[in-house]
Amino acid sequence: MPSKYDWPAEGKRSLIGKRISRLDGPDKASGRARYAYDTNRPGGLVAKLLCSPHAHAKITRIDTSEAERAPGVRAVKVMAPAGTEVQWQGFEIAAVAADTEELAQDGVRKIKVEYEILPHLVKEEDVSKAANMIKPSAEETKGNPDSGFSEADAVHEGYYGINTITHCCLESHGQVAEWNGDNCTLYASTQALGRIGGDLAKVLGAEPATANIKPANIRVITEYMGGGFGSKFSIDKWGIVCAQFSKQTGKPVKLMLDRDQELLMAGMRPSDYAKIKLGAKKDGTITAWQHESWSTGGPGGGGAPPIPYVFTEIPNQRKRHIAVSTHTGPARAWRAPNHPQAAALTMCAMDDLAAKLNMNPLDFFIKNLPLTARGDVYKAELLKGAELMDWKTKWHPRGQGGNGYLKRGVGLSLHTWGGRAHDSDCRIVINSDGSVQAQLGSQDLGTGTRTVIGIVAAETLGIPLSGVQVQIGDSNYPPSGASGGSTTVGGVSSSTRRASVKALDKLFEAVAPSLGTTADKLVARDGRIHVEGDPSKSLTWKAACAKLGTKSISEIGRQPARDEGNLNDNGVGGIQMAEVEVDTETGIVSVKKMVAVQDCGLIIDVKTAESQCYGAMIMGVCAALYEERIFDQQTGTMLNADMEFYKLSGIADVGDMVVHMMTGVYDGRGVIGLGEPPAISPPAAISNAVANAIGVRVPTIPLTPDKVLAALEKGGRA
Repeated sequence: MPSKYDWPAEGKRSLIGKRISRLDGPDKASGRARYAYDTNRPGGLVAKLLCSPHAHAKITRIDTSEAERAPGVRAVKVMAPAGTEVQWQGFEIAAVAADTEELAQDGVRKIKVEYEILPHLVKEEDVSKAANMIKPSAEETKGNPDSGFSEADAVHEGYYGINTITHCCLESHGQVAEWNGDNCTLYASTQALGRIGGDLAKVLGAEPATANIKPANIRVITEYMGGGFGSKFSIDKWGIVCAQFSKQTGKPVKLMLDRDQELLMAGMRPSDYAKIKLGAKKDGTITAWQHESWSTGGPGGGGAPPIPYVFTEIPNQRKRHIAVSTHTGPARAWRAPNHPQAAALTMCAMDDLAAKLNMNPLDFFIKNLPLTARGDVYKAELLKGAELMDWKTKWHPRGQGGNGYLKRGVGLSLHTWGGRAHDSDCRIVINSDGSVQAQLGSQDLGTGTRTVIGIVAAETLGIPLSGVQVQIGDSNYPPSGASGGSTTVGGVSSSTRRASVKALDKLFEAVAPSLGTTADKLVARDGRIHVEGDPSKSLTWKAACAKLGTKSISEIGRQPARDEGNLNDNGVGGIQMAEVEVDTETGIVSVKKMVAVQDCGLIIDVKTAESQCYGAMIMGVCAALYEERIFDQQTGTMLNADMEFYKLSGIADVGDMVVHMMTGVYDGRGVIGLGEPPAISPPAAISNAVANAIGVRVPTIPLTPDKVLAALEKGGRA
C-alpha cells in the first residue's frame, strides 16, 4: 500500500517536475547575495598566509620577530616550525593577522625562512622514472585474458592519459571567524556546513587555552557560496588559524585564499595514465581487456580509476594500478572522483578498437551494452543522443572530416553514478498568519538546493512557491549532510517532504472540526484546504492557519526514515556526444555542439536539473581542451598559478549545448542526485570526436594545440 509520504502521482503535481527559476536568482544577479568573501565584520582584521615557494624542502630556520613588530600586525602564528619537511609549493608556513590586507601582506613579507632544498617530482607520465613510487596494487584477473585475446579477431593496444587539473572555484576557500566569549561564529565558504564546526572544535579542544570549546560553541553560516565541486569539506589549516587569531585578538578575522594559493593548495583532481589492450570479434563483441594504469595526485599518489568503466562485465580481464607520489598540492574530491579519468581511459580505448574494426562507434557501443549494468537505459539514451546530434549524418570513418584544413568529427561516451540521498533533517513551521518556513542546516553550492526545498514544501502544502520561506545556510537549523556524492537533493527533498506531510496533518487536525469532517478527509490544493470530493466545504490557506490561534505547528522530517515513502533511489546512467572542428594548421580544437542525455530518477525542477548538466558540460570542455597545470621541472614550481595562464573556457568556447532529461526510464524511482554524472563524459566524448576528425588519437588530455599537431605529425592525415 502506498505511503502518504510518497511523491504525488504525476497527474497531481503542480510544481514538481516543472521548469522553475531559482529562488535566489534575483539576489545573485543583482549582487545582493552575500558570500563569505563579502563578509566584513566591524573592527575586523585580515589574515594572510606565507606559503612555501619550493616543491620539496626542509625548513631549517624561521624568524617572525620583524613581522611581529610591523605596523598594524596584531598576531603571527608559525604553522610549520623548523624541521618541517615541506611537500609542495604552497605548503602553509605561517600566518599574519593585521588591521588591513596590505599590512598583513607586509607582515608576511617580513617573515624570514631558510630552507634546505630537497629533490622533487612534480609531474611524471613515464612511471619508470618515478623514484618515489608508491607500492603498486596486486594484479587482478577475471576469467582467462589470454584465451579472450586469442578468440579476438582484432586486438588494439594504446596509451592514454588525462592530466591533473586544479580546483578553481569562483569564490576561493576561506572564512571569517568571530568570537563572543567561548562562542564562535564562522562565516565560511563550505559545502559541509554541519561538519566543519565539529572539526574545528575538535582541534581547539585539544589545546589547553581552548579545551572547553565544544561543537555546540561554534555556529557556521554559509548563506551563499561560490562553488565547491568537492574541494570544500574540510576546515583546513587556514580555517583553524583564522579562528585561533580571532580568539587570540578578540576581534573578527577574515582569511580568504588569494587566487595563486587557491590554485596551488586548495585541491586538485589526480591524473591517470594507462597502457590498455583489448580485443573483440568481427561483430564487435569485446572478448578481453588488459591494462596497467598509474596516477599522480600529490603526496598521496592520486586515485584508482574504476576501469574498464561502465563496461564492467567484460568476461576476461587483467589489470594493475600504481599510485605515484608527487610534490604537488594534495588531491581532493573533484565532481565524480575517479570517474572522468576512468571514462577517458575506457571510452577512448573502445573508440580506437571500433575504428580498427571499421565499425561506427555508436553501433560498437550498443553492441556491448550487455556488458553494462543498465544496458536498456544506455541504449535509449544513445539512440536519443544520436537523434539530437544527427549522428547518422555527421559521423564518418576516421580522418574523413573534410577536404580543407578544418576537420569535423563526432564522438561519444557513457557514464554512471550512484547519487543516494544523504542524512537530512528538515523542520517545517506553519504559523497562524499563514507563513511557512522550511529550515535545514544545509548549504546551496549554486545548484538550486533552496529552490528544490521550496518546491517540495509548497507542493505538499498546496500553496504557491512564494508562500514558503526557505531558511538554510545556518548550523543552528536541523542538521543536514554535506553536499558531496550528488546526495543533497535526494536528502533535502526527502526530509522536506516528510516534514511537510507531518505538519499538514497537524493543520488538518486543527481545521477539521470547523469543516464538519475528520482530518483524514481533507486535502490541500491551490491555496485552499477542503473536504476531498466536496470543494464547497473549504477554507483558504490563511483562514485555515488562523485556526491555530496563538500557536504554530513545528514538525521534523528525517532522511532516512523507515516506512515513510519511496522518496529516493540510487544509480543513474548517462551519455554525451560531442561535435568538434579541428584546425590542422594550428592544432586548435573548437567544440561546435554537445549533447547530454541524462537519467536521474524523479526530477524536482527541470530547469535546475538541466542547469546542472550545462555547468558540467562547460567544466568538461575546460578539462578537455584548456585546463593544465604547467610545472617547471627544474624548480618544481607551477608556472601558471593565476587566471591569466590557467585557462578556462569562455562562453564562446563551449558551442551549442543540448540537454535531454530522461524521465520514466525506471518507473517508480525517487530522486537521485545529479551534480556529478554529467561532468564525467565530456573529456572522453571530445577526445573521441577529435580522433574522428583528424584520423589519429591525441593520447593525453587536455587536447592542447601542441599535442594535436604532434599527433598529426606522427600519423594523422591533414
